[in-house]
Amino acid sequence: MLRIITANLNGIRSAAKKGFFDWVKTQDPDILCIQELKAQEADLDGTLLAPHDYQSFFQYAEKKGYSGVGLYSKKKPDSIKIGFDDGEFDAEGRYVEARFGNLIVISAYFPSGSSAPERQEAKFRFLDIFMPHLIQLKAEGLEIVLCGDINIAHQEIDLKNWKGNIKNSGFLPEERDWMTKLFNEIGYVDVYRSLHPHTTDECYTWWSQRGQAYAKNVGWRIDYQIATPKMAASAQRVEIYKAEKFSDHAPLIVDYKV
Repeated sequence: MLRIITANLNGIRSAAKKGFFDWVKTQDPDILCIQELKAQEADLDGTLLAPHDYQSFFQYAEKKGYSGVGLYSKKKPDSIKIGFDDGEFDAEGRYVEARFGNLIVISAYFPSGSSAPERQEAKFRFLDIFMPHLIQLKAEGLEIVLCGDINIAHQEIDLKNWKGNIKNSGFLPEERDWMTKLFNEIGYVDVYRSLHPHTTDECYTWWSQRGQAYAKNVGWRIDYQIATPKMAASAQRVEIYKAEKFSDHAPLIVDYKV
């Protein structure tokens, strides 16, 4: 069994203080993907760089206190790739890729477009260049698991208040169409939905920090593990962990039979 966990930490140091890495030890994942480090390399000590003897790989944002992604692994990867576009989005710290034999695991953090129109335009630019990247990876014929905060709720059942968010970033028609193309045309699979095709209220992975959204469970499903068909078909169990709250996102756990 291969256990992969993905979690947006909204600050790795903050999540660590709330017991995130203690919880990771109890879960014993083979691979852990994290997003939104909000830290630089100099900010991370040994407890964050190598918790419980994991190997770690990061892409930090150039802007301090912003973005950043990481990938932890029990087993040494055959290769690591940091970044994917050599430009705008690598500067924001959004991509780490690890290869293990015929398996590629990616930790990715898609931009949010909610703060300003300029950021929504940046999000569209990211989607425009990331789709060809995913197509190229799939063409290599290897198994792929893309983990991360995608910042898009794909279907109406993926967020509580879908009618009120049709014109909002994260649920725009163009964003949802991008996801539909990824699944229906390119051939990737939404692993959570492959096991829970109709779940609504229990599927959310993120809650706004405004208006008691968490207490009222007014959430969104924007954190994913997206896999090639054979890998997705091997998924035995999926869990969104909510017993403890490490950030405004909940960790997503998938066990694959490999």
